[in-house]
Amino acid sequence: MPSSRREFLGRVAANAAMFSAMPLSLELTASALAGTPTPGSQGEKWDVSWVNRLTGKHRAVFDVPEVESGYGVWRASLWGRQYQDVLGVQPKDMSAALVLRHNGIVLAMQQPFWDKYGIGKAKNVTHPITLQPTDRNPALLSAARGEVPDQFDAVALDKFLARGGIALACNLALADCVELIKSKDGVSDAEARKQAIGYLVPGVILQPSGVFAAIRAQEAGCSYLRAS
Repeated sequence: MPSSRREFLGRVAANAAMFSAMPLSLELTASALAGTPTPGSQGEKWDVSWVNRLTGKHRAVFDVPEVESGYGVWRASLWGRQYQDVLGVQPKDMSAALVLRHNGIVLAMQQPFWDKYGIGKAKNVTHPITLQPTDRNPALLSAARGEVPDQFDAVALDKFLARGGIALACNLALADCVELIKSKDGVSDAEARKQAIGYLVPGVILQPSGVFAAIRAQEAGCSYLRAS
């Protein structure tokens, strides 16, 4: 066999292996690029009204594609605290959007999801303070439960939402959570998606993709930060 033909067949085999090993979220990205409807996209009425809440003079969008001990979520609150302390900015004059996408999608999921599917171990998650392995969602740690010191309580995702922060979840990345539920529980695609959406932290808004959300926030005047 001519070497050029062997090289060509080798590339074909390598590409086939690569695509078969892709996370479902990447497969769906490829489908979206090809114009093929992705789960949740056909007939979905996406809530994009959150843009109207970006009214502060100071606006920022925090892009969180990695778990990284939940630090990306923390940074969205740290920014506001520092603007108040250093610049004297009032909370009403600040607007923050948080985009949870790619591997960071699991930060948008409630603790029962982490418990049932062993997310901490599967993702090698470490505690943001002790840096030891943890089975807890690091974005939802609570001082009341003794999981973090008191001064870190306010940076949790649920506290960020309670203060009016905007948290957006990537639908494409959620597909990996859907696939996990489907494979572990043996349920249908529709049922797995329903359960995955039900596991989202209350107040988190599902978007067509994290990229869509990040760009839309920038169009609304937010400064962009890759936060993890």
